[in-house]
Amino acid sequence: MCGIAGFINYPQGNIENIQQSLFHRGPDAQTSFTYKDLNLVHTRLSIQDISQGNQPFIIGDWVIIFNGEIYNHLILRNKLDDYVFKTQSDTETLLALYIKYGISALDMCDGMFAFAILDKNSGYLFLGRDRSGKKPLYYYKKNKTFVFASELNAISGSVAGMNVDDKEIYSYIRNGFFYGNKTPFENTYEVVPGCVLSISLDNLNLTNNRYFDAIRYYKKEKINELDSALRLVDHSLRKSVQSRLLSSDLEVGAFLSGGIDSSLIVSIASEYVNSLKTFTVKFDDVFDESELAKLTAKKYGTTHTEISISMNLKDDIEKILASYGEPFMDSSAIPSYYVSQAAKKHVSVILNGDGADELFGGYRRYVPIANNWIGIFKYFSYLINLLPKPNLKQSYYNYLHRLLKMSTKQGASFYNTATNDLFEDLYRFGVNDTFNDMERFIQKIDQEQVSNLSKILLKDFHLILPNDLLKKMDIATMAHSLEGRSPFLSKYMLELAPTLNDKFKVKGLTTKVILRELGKTYLPKPLINQPKRGFEVPLTKWVEEDLRENIIDRVNSNSYTKSFLPGSFINNLVDRKLDVSADRRAKILWTLYCLEVWKSNLTEKNSKIH
Repeated sequence: MCGIAGFINYPQGNIENIQQSLFHRGPDAQTSFTYKDLNLVHTRLSIQDISQGNQPFIIGDWVIIFNGEIYNHLILRNKLDDYVFKTQSDTETLLALYIKYGISALDMCDGMFAFAILDKNSGYLFLGRDRSGKKPLYYYKKNKTFVFASELNAISGSVAGMNVDDKEIYSYIRNGFFYGNKTPFENTYEVVPGCVLSISLDNLNLTNNRYFDAIRYYKKEKINELDSALRLVDHSLRKSVQSRLLSSDLEVGAFLSGGIDSSLIVSIASEYVNSLKTFTVKFDDVFDESELAKLTAKKYGTTHTEISISMNLKDDIEKILASYGEPFMDSSAIPSYYVSQAAKKHVSVILNGDGADELFGGYRRYVPIANNWIGIFKYFSYLINLLPKPNLKQSYYNYLHRLLKMSTKQGASFYNTATNDLFEDLYRFGVNDTFNDMERFIQKIDQEQVSNLSKILLKDFHLILPNDLLKKMDIATMAHSLEGRSPFLSKYMLELAPTLNDKFKVKGLTTKVILRELGKTYLPKPLINQPKRGFEVPLTKWVEEDLRENIIDRVNSNSYTKSFLPGSFINNLVDRKLDVSADRRAKILWTLYCLEVWKSNLTEKNSKIH
């Protein structure tokens, strides 16, 4: 696992600065490569072929810097009979494959990756990302200058004169994330997951090519027999877990909660690793799953560590938020940071259950969509203005109230109500290009000839998974030089899960049906019917008590937020004069607070650059 960066037509003096900004991603080695006006930068965290896997790696006129892992790379070497390998590194395999097969080489690869490949003969630089967006890659292009890096902080900390893009800040406030390839800065974007960006070194012309599109698999013929579905999911998950365990020269551990996803991974991993190291965390004021996790640990004889963590929020919170390089409102980023910090003391590679919910239907909000309840609730939507606002997030009343709200919506408004539930019905944003782009994207999926459940799974795969959940874990783990691996996001699972009949994902009130069925083979009974929890942080308590002074001071003073929302709205929110539940109020205030922290850090950073 590494950090990568590079720049075209930009002063070489930035090499050391960018290396330092990415040091946490690659503390084992820092290198660079220069060709004409192009500079490539690499920082290495050694996981595979520790002695020989240094980068940049060169084959003839081709050069690669690479962040990630290709888990099946040794098998793929069979497709390169005419090439003599010099190392055991997956970096060499990836470059040799790309030289021979071009972008189609990525169809063969099971892995997580972001790379830059230079072809001196053609004069092109290729930037690529994995299918789901596990590994990040950003770029800045203005006039004759091009800069790319694994993290936004590396770009914004090096490039002078970067301007904030107001329409993208509006998008963050409303959606809770940055849509598509957008970032909070003008002229600055993400390489889209499942795509390769081609850049001409001569004129910086860009061409985007997609090699993976999830909709193709959702349109395939469905697997309708339970036995067949179970067998295929079992086989694919075992293959994915095994490859993520064995393709490391360092010991691999696993996060273990009381949930079904991580427990399945641990049960399978224990067959390949004796005394697998597993980690469960207990946080103050957060739901405790440690007793459930112990059941799996005991069943499979893992070397289990239960880590009690007291979050030092007042001292750490703004440092954690600043590490994302953009306003980032997912409050579960906080426990994720502390979990990763604790696990790094024991291992450098960790397995997690990311992606299972978005592929196999793990969220409660999928239930009414899969069962087509929204149409029924439309008949009762008039009640939404008559009923009192819910105050308890996990209550049935809140669930039903939200369904009524969803039944009055469509497009992006429906999606936001179903997911973040921030500003819909509270504040009407104006129209801008990003809102329109997201609306068109959602409408395009809504017009696809697939089921309603498949449509919401597709939206989540393209929206909250890469722009929130995977970004959260990448920054949280890499901040501590810890590599996170996600078996549920393997090539095999991404191609298999969309072909399963909906009844194997959501049936009646039951979510993740096929994984619960698989759990009957592997897991202790008490775990099989556990609901989806994730890191349920006590956000309302943080906003009302622990961090109240930090948040209110930031949001209610002469704040940056007031450039985007009326001061009267913010004042009413702070003074509890808006008719909104305590949970929702806390979530909105948190979203605005994260924006304020980001802007404050950006101002400080700009003063240092200039």
